[in-house]
Amino acid sequence: MALIAAALLFLAVWIVVPAPNMWLLPLGVGVPEVSPILLAASAIVLLLCFRGKSVRKLGVLFALVAAGLAAIPLWQMSSTIRAFDGALTTAFPGARLGASPGMRPSPIVTRDLFLGIKAPQPRISRGVQFATPEGLPLVLDIYQPAARGRYPVLLQIHGGSWQRGTRADNETFARYFTSQGYVVIAIEYRLAPRWQWPANLEDVQAALAWIRASGRSSDLDVDRIAIVGRSAGAQLALLAAYVDKPPVRAVVSYYGPTDLLEGWKDPPRPDPASVRSLLESFLGGTPETQPVRYREASPVTYVSGGVPPTLQIQGVRDHVVRHRFARDLHERLKTAGARSVLLEIPWSEHAFDAVPQGLGGQLSLYYTERFLAAALAPRR
Repeated sequence: MALIAAALLFLAVWIVVPAPNMWLLPLGVGVPEVSPILLAASAIVLLLCFRGKSVRKLGVLFALVAAGLAAIPLWQMSSTIRAFDGALTTAFPGARLGASPGMRPSPIVTRDLFLGIKAPQPRISRGVQFATPEGLPLVLDIYQPAARGRYPVLLQIHGGSWQRGTRADNETFARYFTSQGYVVIAIEYRLAPRWQWPANLEDVQAALAWIRASGRSSDLDVDRIAIVGRSAGAQLALLAAYVDKPPVRAVVSYYGPTDLLEGWKDPPRPDPASVRSLLESFLGGTPETQPVRYREASPVTYVSGGVPPTLQIQGVRDHVVRHRFARDLHERLKTAGARSVLLEIPWSEHAFDAVPQGLGGQLSLYYTERFLAAALAPRR
């Protein structure tokens, strides 16, 4: 029993200890998100340690410490939810932000933590070509509600350090929002190091142009478009929404880089993803050799009062994109008079929603849903 308790303790330490390398980063990402399960397992082992004639003291100690660490996210939960509720209410005064029919009933649904987030099967069109830059066919997947109608559009941009990832990533998110009356369009784009900045942004802009052109003869309500991106995809989402003021009504950034120059100068510690090498691969050099690219590829460069409403969801323990950069963009947006919402999850690492049913995944889904409902509400 002591060995099982020791294994639980080994897992639990990643709730507070940052992963030093890419091999251990999945533990730093995943363990905090399933901490209630870890807490329950630790409690069971603790009880079993008292069975029999002798108490397994080492097992008791390990299980108690594991349970204490696993309880940290739950202890932080109520204050986090209050802060998120307040942030949305401040950004959208007078909007109805409660649980409308069909929306998730609460920020955390215990059943989903164990069984996953379920959504009805949507209509899916895969591999639809939208552009051919340099002769390279680029395609997208379209997730549509089963019933015909005219629906707001979510353009989804995958992450992957600008070097990897596919349009099939985050399909749980796409299926869920399709069930809530959105058309979700998940795109691919050219990847570094072969294709460097600004090729990637040009592909996102081409996808937006394709959506607007296709809306005339489809279920797409092109007057209600939002862009959702994760990590590198969030950087592209913010830029696509801010540059040239396209007809985008909202943008959602999950742990996206916002100031690439400062990100290079001040990388996280520890730095499991080697942030500087990723930026240099994406932008073709260091800030000394490519200063214009670092400036032009940073969303903070384009802040103004005219940018669409912005939601940022950021893990405070992020060791790929430091959370201070999300705060900086948020403050700049507010100073400029733009509508901005920043939701910081105290226990979460980068890519926390890789576990969609986890604590951070459920929270982000709940508040993204309400943000989009308010930002994409039909104009009167």
